[in-house]
Formats: sequence, structure tokens, C-alpha cells
Amino acid sequence: MAFLQILFLTSLSLFFTPSHSQLSLDYYKQKCPAFEQTIRDTITNKQITSPSTAAATLRLFFHDCLTNGCDASILISSTPFNSAERDADINLSLPGDAFDVIVRAKTALELACPNTVSCADILALATRDLVTMVGGPYYNVLLGRRDGLVSKSNYVEGKLPRPTMPMSQIINVFKSNGFSIQEMVALSGAHTIGFSHCKEFSSGIYNFSNLSQYDREYNPRFAQGLQQACKDFTKNPTLSVFNDIMTPNKFDNMYFQNLPKGLGLLRSDHGLYNDPNTKQFVEMYAADQNKFFQAFAKAMEKLSVYKVQTGRQGEIRHRCDAFN
Repeated sequence: MAFLQILFLTSLSLFFTPSHSQLSLDYYKQKCPAFEQTIRDTITNKQITSPSTAAATLRLFFHDCLTNGCDASILISSTPFNSAERDADINLSLPGDAFDVIVRAKTALELACPNTVSCADILALATRDLVTMVGGPYYNVLLGRRDGLVSKSNYVEGKLPRPTMPMSQIINVFKSNGFSIQEMVALSGAHTIGFSHCKEFSSGIYNFSNLSQYDREYNPRFAQGLQQACKDFTKNPTLSVFNDIMTPNKFDNMYFQNLPKGLGLLRSDHGLYNDPNTKQFVEMYAADQNKFFQAFAKAMEKLSVYKVQTGRQGEIRHRCDAFN
């Protein structure tokens, strides 16, 4: 019996790490009562003026957490002495709207509660509130993160999935971060909002092979539409296409419904439907939006506490783009 009790307590300690235990839902209730309302006011104004903000911030959050934990290290600007995460090649396309909304929220909170709220907490809560604002599921966000003290571009390689990777490699990236295949597919549903630049999928729609101009995984009419939309992408690298052409600004399960129809945009999108390890979950979420929302919410709660720093770790930055 004693052995079983020790085993049980050990398993609990593996799940509830010391860092997690210092987080709470009401962390700022006394320290900064204006915290949540300030976040909501800031993101509402930004989302109204720039509808791509929700997708941009969600992507920024992924890139922050999966690299070195949810510590806002993605927000740090490079200096002559340090090339920061945001300047790694995979992060160069991160939209400016996401950085801007976090800076705005931090500025407002420094006026309301100086030296109190971390940039990591701002990014985590802003992401959740923006997701719900565009129709996505609500999920709990524990608070009390500290901002990281390290941000290096050479730490990024291999930590983030690339759309050109085979599905087996993408699965391994998530597994190395402690996420199951089902959690990976659920998180991939974030592609129900946002857009991708033409250069990220151009190899699949132009001169694909000797037998076909485009990858046959694409719906033919969709491929032709993409060719037209991206025809000048070499001259204008900012050209982009919505990830979900059916309901691009609504967080729903249409992304998964699109994949069996050949309406996936990226190679990784097609891979989700074609790989037997992931196809079952694509079909499940395409058939039942509630199951997708439940899985996405649970995976986001897990992601949001990934390798967080708390207590005496890290710092509370005065500004989000620079260490104190």
C-alpha cells in the first residue's frame, strides 16, 4: 500500500510541476484588478480595426510557447549583441498586428498597475480572449507567469513545425514537446482563421511535376484559383491566401471539413487528412464541432502552462520587447 501511495504521489508530481502550482486563475485579483478588463478593451479595439489580429496573436502564442515555453521570449527585439527568437527565419513572417496588440496592452497595464503584469500573461490571456471573440471555445488561463530572460534565434530551429515538413516529422516535433497526435491535430485547427503567404505553398501549385502543374491533393478549381491569386508572389512576397476559404474570419470546424474536399492550403494540411495517424481525428472534428472545441480548449490549457516560469524565475519586464 505504501508503495502504491508513493507511486501515486510521484505521478501527480510529474503532472503538477512546482511552476504550475504557483499559477492561479485569480492571480491579479488583488495585485491588478483592472487586468482582465484592460486586456479585453485593448484587444476589442485592435480586432475591430484589424480583423487579422486574432489569428496573428494565436500564431504568435504558439511560436512563443513551443520554442522555449510560454515566457514571452518571442517578443524580444534583437540587438547588435543578440539575434532574438523573432528573427529566426520561421518567425520573420509573424504578423505585426500580434506584436502591436501586446505592446498596447502592456502600455495600458503599466499605467494602471506598474511593474506588476508579465508580458507572458498578457499574451496568454489576449490569445484566449481573441479566440473566443471570433467564435472559438472558452478555456481557462492560469496566471502568474514570469517573463523569460533568454531569447535566441538559434534556439528555434527544430522546435516549430514547418508547413513543408512530412506529417511524421510534424508529429515528432509535437511529441518532443509532450503533445499527443490528437492534441496536435486539435491545435492544427487554429488554421480555421488566418492566412498563409503564397511562398509557403507555391511549390504545390506551380510546376509541381512533369505530369501536373499542381499537386493532385488540391481540388482542381481551388488549385487554379490559388495560381491566379499568387501569380505575382515573386514580385510581392506579402501576397497571401486565407487558410480557410469558406469561413476565414470565424473560428469553427470548417477547416477540417475542407480537407477531404482538397481545400487545404498547405502541404501540412493535406498531410493531416492523408496520414492514417491523423486522419481519424480530422474526420472526427469535421463531423462534430463540439468535439473539436473541447479538444482544442484542453490542448490550449496544456500548451499555455508549457515550461512556464514563476516565482523568482524570470522577471516582470518594463516593456515587452526588451529585458529589464
